[in-house]
Amino acid sequence: MGRSTGLAGPARAVADTDPVDAVVGRVRDTLEEVFAAVAETGADTGALLAGATGAGREPVAADLTALRPGLHARLADHPLVSGVGFVAAPGLLTDVPGWLEWWQRGLDGAVRPLLLDLDPKHSAYSDYTHWDWYTLPRETGRRAVAGPYVDYLCSDEYSLTLSAPVALDGRFVGVAAADVYLRHFEAAVLPVLQRLPAPARLVNARGRVAASTDPAHLAGSLTKGPDFAAVLTGPPTGHRTADLRLLPCGDTPLVLVTTEDRDAEDHGAALRRGLT
Repeated sequence: MGRSTGLAGPARAVADTDPVDAVVGRVRDTLEEVFAAVAETGADTGALLAGATGAGREPVAADLTALRPGLHARLADHPLVSGVGFVAAPGLLTDVPGWLEWWQRGLDGAVRPLLLDLDPKHSAYSDYTHWDWYTLPRETGRRAVAGPYVDYLCSDEYSLTLSAPVALDGRFVGVAAADVYLRHFEAAVLPVLQRLPAPARLVNARGRVAASTDPAHLAGSLTKGPDFAAVLTGPPTGHRTADLRLLPCGDTPLVLVTTEDRDAEDHGAALRRGLT
């Protein structure tokens, strides 16, 4: 794109850091920047919709054009973000059945709107409410990481979508969201994942693998077994199964899953006891 992506942030001294803590910190640092753009979009949208209803009328699609300067600024200010916007709940706007006020940066650096035909009579994209980036915030009331998946809707790129619910007077009215190309996310987090002594992966609430050093669980695959959503809402120390350690990445809705390295643990315990 002819510009610095700022993907991995400033150089950090990690030699003396617990490798697991380094992974959690890198994931948090990488994605919290994107969630900041999502939060700003949600706040702008909530204020805009409140202004419309406060004036005694229902919002229409044209109202959302007021979001555009902020969306353009976020694409400029957050290099990891490839697309950003607000996705309206069906029925929110009185003049259209659904709406995506969505802007994205192309490979040439130009910022363009996403133009979709959302007429349910002849559009395959008219019902976007089944996508995880929409359903997870709607069902949980919390922010979410969806994917990775091939984003046929926006870019045809393998992507992650970070999203958060937007509410008006306690009523869900849609989601604020931002896209991140998977290749950029992997460039930021794989170096620290590779420092772990055992295979590891980052998994979202649905069990979808977002990044991995485990050849048995590639990025994009679905992990079955543990309740990852419960891990994300549980204690920050996570929990262990018979052979896995599951650790939430701070407030970022991804779980670090790594195989327990029993030999390393036993050796470390022996060193602490002064037996070796």
